[in-house]
Amino acid sequence: MDIPGGSGTFPALMKSSSPLAVAFREVRHFAPDDCLHVEPLAVRGEQYAWTIPAHRHEGLHQFMWVERGSAGVWLDQVPHALQGPAALMLAPGCVHAFEFTPGCSGLQVTAPTERLQRSLAASPALLARLLPSLLLQGDAFAAEAATGQALFGALHGEFERSAPGRSDALQAHLVLLATWFLRQAPGSTADASRQALRDTLVQRYRSLLELHLRRHQPLGFYAGQLGVTPDHLSRACRAVTGLSALDLQHERLLLESRRLLAYTQAAVADVAHELGFDDPAYFSRFFARRAGLSPQAFRAALARGTVQAP
Repeated sequence: MDIPGGSGTFPALMKSSSPLAVAFREVRHFAPDDCLHVEPLAVRGEQYAWTIPAHRHEGLHQFMWVERGSAGVWLDQVPHALQGPAALMLAPGCVHAFEFTPGCSGLQVTAPTERLQRSLAASPALLARLLPSLLLQGDAFAAEAATGQALFGALHGEFERSAPGRSDALQAHLVLLATWFLRQAPGSTADASRQALRDTLVQRYRSLLELHLRRHQPLGFYAGQLGVTPDHLSRACRAVTGLSALDLQHERLLLESRRLLAYTQAAVADVAHELGFDDPAYFSRFFARRAGLSPQAFRAALARGTVQAP
């Protein structure tokens, strides 16, 4: 399998003419009241000839266990060579694509991010690690592989049963699985935990941005939801990220704009509408002001290879 380098040609499977976002209903196949979904990798693998084109999940976390086989994985354009046994946590909004070796075996779990956030609310050190995607494999992961396989297997077993308390049991298994992932994320020292406690307000703000980004809510709305003043929220954001709360909102909109322009063939006016802009011309001015070039120029630069896709 040929895995291109970071400076190589952008793989064709990362381009999409269809919407990038995959809704939760599209990854379920039965029991619409399920609080999560579990299925073998072969379900999607065989359906798509083991090549999954670029897409993302809004408001969803996805956990993947690869027991046997290998895959080329692209996470927001960055290529990775995955070799089982391996585990992958995909954060909401991450544009991802897979090229599996035929017959690859394992499991995939999809769950609403909001459920995880509620369950981990009392552990801000873990909550702060939910946003970045995480790939676990190699020699350093070998000692954890058996635990990972057991956690995925137990969750799958409960999902396939119809026992009393099934939904509560599934949620409990999900929290255990997510905690296992997050404990292995970088920054698990005591110092990092203290830093995570200080960062919780900004993390909560970013989570709210994911929910309301396309509504262009004013800063006062977010501050009210978080129980702080707008000035306090902006100071916290600047202390943690170097950007004000409004700048973080605009940077998130810019990232989403660049993703849609890079990974889909949608017209600029359709991208503007998708992101909640009533006036495509205003969207183009917003994009040019933040990115330094117009949406059309950005796409042309992508085609020439002079800028990188997000």
